[in-house]
Amino acid sequence: MDCLKVLLVEDHKMVRLGLSLVFEHSGEIELIGEAEDGKKGVELALELKPDVVLMDIGLPEMDGIQATTIIKKTNPDIKVLIFTSRESDDDVFDSLSAGADGYIMKGANEDQMINAIKAVAEGTAWLDPAIARLVLSNVRRYSSTSSVVSSSSSINKNISKDIYGLTDRELEVLALIVEGMNNTQIAKKLFITLSTAKAHVHSILQKLYVSNRTQATIQAVKEGLV
Repeated sequence: MDCLKVLLVEDHKMVRLGLSLVFEHSGEIELIGEAEDGKKGVELALELKPDVVLMDIGLPEMDGIQATTIIKKTNPDIKVLIFTSRESDDDVFDSLSAGADGYIMKGANEDQMINAIKAVAEGTAWLDPAIARLVLSNVRRYSSTSSVVSSSSSINKNISKDIYGLTDRELEVLALIVEGMNNTQIAKKLFITLSTAKAHVHSILQKLYVSNRTQATIQAVKEGLV
């Protein structure tokens, strides 16, 4: 199996050095480039076309959120995994709105880091557990304070399904996306081919007007689809 190609955008030299050793020892990841600021990170991402960009937020020249926005708009196929010590509401939601495919904290261990990179490379939404709790908490608070709240969750689900035009099968697939399953796992779970699973996921993203599985997960919970 070919190594995943990763671009690291991080302004602290010691962090870059430590991660380069982690990747080298993993045998699964090839570090193809490093950048100390967001502007250089964008240039290298568009030039080198890595599978995954590991992106810090607090960068000089251009912050990681701005850099992510440019990369995802220019080449949506490049996955961006936010890698930071920041866990404020604004940073998390701004990153996801910018198109980030995942969010991992700098306190993560080596296995978590490798798994997160592999997950987003495969198209699976990946959120650090602490960030996942924050996202779900905010989404649920938003839902509970919405000015239009139905007394029946089943009615809400049916209304949302009709609004988005999701089929029963797509709702099944969406529920598995929220659980963190990748396309291969979804195919096995539902006894369908991998190509069919990919087609369902593509259709779901289009119907929900989102660009990645992380955003689909947030939308699904917020709208009561799962």
